[in-house]
Amino acid sequence: MRQADYRTIKITRRGRVLTLTLDRPAALNAVDAVMHEELARVFADAGNDPDSDIVVLTGAGRAFCAGGDIDWMQDAIDRPENFETTVAEAKRIVFSLLDCEKPTIARINGPAVGLGATLALFCDIGIAAETAYLADPHVSVGMVAGDGGAVIWPQLIGFARAKELLFTGDRIGAQRASDIGLINRAVPAAELDAAVDAFADRLAGGATKAIRWTKVTVNIALKQLAHSMMDTGLAYEALTNAGADHRERVRAFRERAAAPRAAS
Repeated sequence: MRQADYRTIKITRRGRVLTLTLDRPAALNAVDAVMHEELARVFADAGNDPDSDIVVLTGAGRAFCAGGDIDWMQDAIDRPENFETTVAEAKRIVFSLLDCEKPTIARINGPAVGLGATLALFCDIGIAAETAYLADPHVSVGMVAGDGGAVIWPQLIGFARAKELLFTGDRIGAQRASDIGLINRAVPAAELDAAVDAFADRLAGGATKAIRWTKVTVNIALKQLAHSMMDTGLAYEALTNAGADHRERVRAFRERAAAPRAAS
């Protein structure tokens, strides 16, 4: 993999462990058009990288990923024809994560929201700082969680809990997420690097082919499910992208973000 091929994802190595860092910290690593296109190919590139056996996904700064960039959302409202590209890329993101034979570990250093949560949850292992949280608030901006949330949340925590969280967009703290099986574990923030490194090293020191092909076997069911759901979910998301609810919620969000804050 070459860093020159990526503008919004930082590539680093530690032995046979490859770390991909979402690198828009000033925007809490919110996904814009550039990052979305890069996410659509980075996991395939990582899977083909000859110098690594384990892939860690994380975020720069204080967030893992804040979901879709609000200005990018506005652009999709203004130019809905561009959403066709988004839909095609969204499918590649999910399926390239599932197709990557190398174990993937989400180092959830801070909020993982919307697409950020989808990225974290489609990784094979999720290890989060106790201060982090996950949420899929597509409904909060008037959209369907079509980019993978409707696929993965029910598989991890069951339909009842998943529907509650997807219908409301409520946050779930890292410890609670661990307790109910949404992620693998929550650790004190100061111990996150050590926990991720230790698990990555354990896998890197294991039987590489056996681990990879166990993942391939386990993921067959997830891939079948994703194939059966993604087109429908993304089609409905495209419809809501053109809807009045989404347009109004994005307008309100942008107005709140632009409003001057009162002096403390």
